[in-house]
Amino acid sequence: MQHQSKLPNVGTTIFSIMSKLSNEHNAINLSQGFPNFESDQKLTDLVSKAMNSGYNHYAPMAGNVELREAIAKKITSLYHTSYHPENEITVTAGATQAIFTIITTFISQGDEVIIFRPAYDSYEPAITLNGGKAVSIQLEAPSFSIDWSTVEAKINGRTKMIIINTPHNPTGTVFSKEDMQQLEKITRDTNIIVLSDEVYEHMIFDGEKHQSACLFPDLKSRSFVVASFCKTFHNTGWRIGYCCAPKTLMEEFIKVHQFNVFCIHHPTQKGIADYMQEPNHYLDLPTFYQRKRDLFLSLIKDSRFKFTPSKGTYFQVLDYSEITEEYDVDFAKRLTIESGIASIPLSVFNSNNLDNRVLRFCFAKEDDTLKRAADVLNGI
Repeated sequence: MQHQSKLPNVGTTIFSIMSKLSNEHNAINLSQGFPNFESDQKLTDLVSKAMNSGYNHYAPMAGNVELREAIAKKITSLYHTSYHPENEITVTAGATQAIFTIITTFISQGDEVIIFRPAYDSYEPAITLNGGKAVSIQLEAPSFSIDWSTVEAKINGRTKMIIINTPHNPTGTVFSKEDMQQLEKITRDTNIIVLSDEVYEHMIFDGEKHQSACLFPDLKSRSFVVASFCKTFHNTGWRIGYCCAPKTLMEEFIKVHQFNVFCIHHPTQKGIADYMQEPNHYLDLPTFYQRKRDLFLSLIKDSRFKFTPSKGTYFQVLDYSEITEEYDVDFAKRLTIESGIASIPLSVFNSNNLDNRVLRFCFAKEDDTLKRAADVLNGI
């Protein structure tokens, strides 16, 4: 059979490549973004309890009612704004499904979507599959900050959406209040939808406050806020997240969602709803992950790598420019094969594979794993 690929330039993801290489060479895997420690047993028990209590059939299409109410309560508590649990919150099969469905709902042939590179790798394929065009704005190392005048210059009559990600994967940077105000200003009085990917909202360090899109009234009126329980509760394989948006936007989202997955694993939703009754299960995360970041960086402070401490997420970018001039993909592969430590090269997320000679390392690991990793990095 002959067929034309809808994604002709998409191959195996760098995450799969580096994890496979890590497994083949028994390397310490700090590449893919998942913890090597278990989720809280209490949460697992609550999900099991839900299964044994009969939550084994279809959940409501928008999600378990108790979970949507828990999400609404959390948002009101943290951000002093509200989403109605009945028609402004939808539980999804991870943040990736939410992102894909939002793009599918609103992007048509010829529409332009502004993304910031390095960009998480699911954004552009979803845009392409729906006939849209990704308009990339490259962020420069080491600050990876945004020049909003450049963003404004890229906006035209075809601009349908802007995708932001804060805290930012893969760089570990965060948007400031001023960033969000600039975004609000340039999208005001337009029909532009903002997709705000906030899956690391509870992993922000050094006393900083997460600047959610829902904190800014005009921005909130045009935004989808996307979040992830998988990242928050250390269970990436559960694939459960959610998104929030004003009713008029969510009504359109639901039309596509119902023919995509319809609803999400019901007992997991019920278990998370019960688990969220204790807010410290997510409020303690900044302290938890900042300690891991600080441990990791203290252990490699005398290495040949340069770094600016991550401001959010559970990723740390390390600059290797004083070690070698190798292309970052080649260096990452060599580190895995010869030194036994796996990372993610950032060039694969950049425009034209721009190489800033930096690698991303995940510090969501047991302390012993971080210590062993540091020993390797210090020897390079």
